[in-house]
Amino acid sequence: MQAPKRVFTLAGLGNLLCFALRGEGFGQRWRVSNPDSFIDEVTEELRRDRMLGYLRRYGWIAILAVVLIVGGTAWNEWRKASERASAEAFGDAVLAALENDAPADRVQALAQIQATGPQAGLVQLLSAGELLQSDRTAALAALQTAAEDTALPEAYRQLAALKRVIAAGADMPLAEREALLARLSQPGQPMRPLALEQSALLQLEQGNRETAIEILADLLAQSDVSDALRRRVTQLIVALGGEVG
Repeated sequence: MQAPKRVFTLAGLGNLLCFALRGEGFGQRWRVSNPDSFIDEVTEELRRDRMLGYLRRYGWIAILAVVLIVGGTAWNEWRKASERASAEAFGDAVLAALENDAPADRVQALAQIQATGPQAGLVQLLSAGELLQSDRTAALAALQTAAEDTALPEAYRQLAALKRVIAAGADMPLAEREALLARLSQPGQPMRPLALEQSALLQLEQGNRETAIEILADLLAQSDVSDALRRRVTQLIVALGGEVG
């Protein structure tokens, strides 16, 4: 006896196909009823793949930037710490040198300090100041050397030149003193107020009282005059018989 044949109608095949599409045999459900959701998922996958591709291709740039930033910050902190330690060591050495009792010992101790740039200029000025107490000729020579040293900051060079004019006094030719003070008292120069004061005193030395008062009055009109210098100039004007506005 033969087994009965199964007859599949068109409707039965449709039901079977729908059952298969709704089943779990495909690994995931098809969003036949919601095509927009399926498109969104595909678009998101493409976007994710593209982003991963960018990261593989250019990610090293971001890593390098982070390394440079971190490394630069660390180096900057190390540099600041080194400069601070160097400045503290220099200051300690200067203080230790100035604690000597005899001027000659202080000069010798200052000469042993290793310094460059502004620190070297400060050591030269301090040494010259100590030499003025024991060896005026050597002090003037040291001040001239500092004033002509182009490796030093301009302010230090001008201070050395001004101290040389003050320390030399009448031993320096009048014309040389006038030329130096005229250069130092130009507008914008760091030593201008002190140079104007010395210019007034130089005029008094020559007996030019009115010219000296004019220079002192011009000095008082400057905005960068310290309180101590302002008091000193005011007293000098009054002593010369001038009027303070």
